[in-house]
Amino acid sequence: MTAVPAIRHRSVDVAGVQVAYRESGPADGPVLLLLHGFPTSSHQFARLMDALGSTPYRLIAPDYPGFGRTQAPDGFTYTFDRLADIVEGFTDALALESYALYVFDFGAPVGLRLAERRPDRVTGLIVQNGNAYEEGLSDMAREFSGLRRDVPGNEEQVRGLFGEEGTRFQYEAGVADTSLISPDSWTLDVHYLGLPGRADAQADLAFDYHSNFAHYPAWQAWLRSAGVAVLVVWGEGDPFFLPAGAKAYQQDVPDAEVHVFEGAGHFALETHLAEIAPLIEEFLAKLG
Repeated sequence: MTAVPAIRHRSVDVAGVQVAYRESGPADGPVLLLLHGFPTSSHQFARLMDALGSTPYRLIAPDYPGFGRTQAPDGFTYTFDRLADIVEGFTDALALESYALYVFDFGAPVGLRLAERRPDRVTGLIVQNGNAYEEGLSDMAREFSGLRRDVPGNEEQVRGLFGEEGTRFQYEAGVADTSLISPDSWTLDVHYLGLPGRADAQADLAFDYHSNFAHYPAWQAWLRSAGVAVLVVWGEGDPFFLPAGAKAYQQDVPDAEVHVFEGAGHFALETHLAEIAPLIEEFLAKLG
C-alpha cells in the first residue's frame, strides 16, 4: 500500500497578512499551486492532495485574505486585484520560481492575474469550474455580477449567500447524488464565513466580481501566447459556470484537454474525485 504524504499546515507573513496554507510532497519537487474558490478555502483540496500523494509534486494550497485560517489586518481592501497581490507575494515568500496552477471558481481570476503578471513562472494550467469566457456565464452568474451596492436590496441579496442555506446550495445545485457530498465541507465554510469581519470581506469581493470581466481578453491572450498545456475539468450541473465555459478554452488552446462530468456541480471534486484525480496525475506526469 502506497503511503500518503502528510499534509503540513503552515503560515507566512505577506505584507502584514498571515497567509495560512497547506502543503504536501517533497520540498524540492515541482510545484502545483492550488487556488481555491468561494465560499471555501484550502480545505477543499485536502482529499485531492491525499489522492495525488504518489506524484513527485509539491502541492501548495493557500487561503486568501477573508477565507479559511488566513488573518488580514483591519483596513485590508478586499478586491480581486488585492487577492492576486497577496498570492503573488506568497509565491515570492516561498521562493516559488515556477509552478503549475490549479484554479477553481475565484481561483481563476486570482490565478490568471498571477499568470498575466508572471507568465514565465507558469508551467501548466488545470482549470476546474473556473471561468474566463463570456459564454461560460450562466444567467444566475450574470445577474449576481450585475448587483451593485448602491441599489436597495442588493446588499441583502449578496449576504444571503453567506449563511447555511446559501452555502449548501452552492455545493448541491446540479449534483445528481448529493449523498456523495460530505456535510463537513459546507459546514466548515459556514463556520469561517461567520468569523468577525468575514461577511463584510465577502460582500466587498462579491461587488467587485464584475471587475474580472474586463480582464478576460488579456487572459485569453495569455493562453494563446503562453504555450502551456491546459487541462479543464468541469461539473456539468454548475449553476454559475456553464460547460460552454469549459469548451471555450479550446478557442485559445486548441489542444487543451477538456472533460465535463455529468452529475457533478460547481464543486466537482466533492463527487468526482475518483475520476478527476487520475486525469490530474497523468497531466502532471506529462509536464515533468
